[in-house]
Amino acid sequence: MKSFFIGNLEVKLPVIQGGMGVGVSLSGLASAVANEGGIGVISCAGLGLIYHKSPGDYLNKCILGLKEEIAKAKKKTKGIIGVNIMVALSNYADMVKTSIAEKVDVIFAGAGLPFDLPSYLTSESRTKLVPIVSSSRAAKIICDKWKNNFGYLPDAIVVEGPKAGGHLGFKVDQLEDEHYALEQLIPEVVTIANSYKEEKNIPVIAAGGISTGKDILRFIEMGASGVQMGTTFVTTTECDASNTFKEVFVNAKQTDVKIIQSPVGMPGRAIDGEFIQNVEKGLEKPKNCPFHCIKTCDYTKSPYCIVQCLYQAAKGNMKKGYAFTGINVHLSEKISSVKEVISKLKAEFLKAKVEGGI
Repeated sequence: MKSFFIGNLEVKLPVIQGGMGVGVSLSGLASAVANEGGIGVISCAGLGLIYHKSPGDYLNKCILGLKEEIAKAKKKTKGIIGVNIMVALSNYADMVKTSIAEKVDVIFAGAGLPFDLPSYLTSESRTKLVPIVSSSRAAKIICDKWKNNFGYLPDAIVVEGPKAGGHLGFKVDQLEDEHYALEQLIPEVVTIANSYKEEKNIPVIAAGGISTGKDILRFIEMGASGVQMGTTFVTTTECDASNTFKEVFVNAKQTDVKIIQSPVGMPGRAIDGEFIQNVEKGLEKPKNCPFHCIKTCDYTKSPYCIVQCLYQAAKGNMKKGYAFTGINVHLSEKISSVKEVISKLKAEFLKAKVEGGI
């Protein structure tokens, strides 16, 4: 596997670990992936719940929690650490400012288009900015808006296809439509990125449903510089979620994966279970909202509180939450170390290359 550059950062292993909240990818998982040469990513979603003993209100606890996780990751690795920030978060600006102030290497921003992201950079900032998009149109709009408004182009672009886990940037009827498949999107976004080549090299990173070394080779041969993988890293010893949560992935069958409607206003891919079935019966309606964590969420109309349910799931309380997952969760066989997972990916990549790639 060839290294690639995001600005002046050399990504020695072309694998970015996807940001998974709430409490699934924190400093433990992120530092382990970074130590293997990839980019480890801390999810800042719901940090105020994880750091509930910190002083101040929920939003202040989120800031303190993010500082703590970045500091912990930096103690464990000299590798590249990123932070995943959902644009839909009500404290999006706080999370961006904190990440930049703490000198995190990369911000990955998705679940909405981060039109103002470069406005938070200062003259001393070294943090790279990477939007997550689900179409070539969105990639083009972001590039042009950033260039015209801030004189800045993305340092890389993550293209997340419809086979990803968690919130999806597609309508439900597009998820099975080949016109929206990642295989269709990657060459389109590579063409957009290449149109700015004289001004900046913008690597394109493929994401969503990528599970094997063969998958990695396929998308690199399509023009991607690297891949983002989330579900693959849940079943690792270093993943920050509980073992109960990880076992849900190990035991999941293909038929357990379900498309749900999230309170965030997007479809999501998750593993079916008791909590989702109770939501469908209308049994999980929130009585109040102490967090106000998502801009678009109105608790009086929400079928459940998403930040609470994801937090409970990651802790292992599956009666009160569910797990978001990519489409290939059934390939999760056992809990392994990050080192073992990456060794397997490298072996599969090499085998696929020897056999002639795609």
